[in-house]
Amino acid sequence: MTKKKMEAAMIKINDVDYKLDDLSEDAKGQLQGVQVADAEVKRLNMQLALAQTARNAYMQALQTALPAKD
Repeated sequence: MTKKKMEAAMIKINDVDYKLDDLSEDAKGQLQGVQVADAEVKRLNMQLALAQTARNAYMQALQTALPAKD
């Protein structure tokens, strides 16, 4: 049976590695806020991509619906 040493969870902030266990409760709370904000930015970027795709489709449909120009 092989024993594996458990490594502490780490996070890199501004190119500095920190052990999560060494962070204060305040720092952990701030980190959680950053993670929630990052997730929201990702979600909004996906929503924006969907809206841009829909806009492009509407523009194509509009162009075909316009009367022909001589």
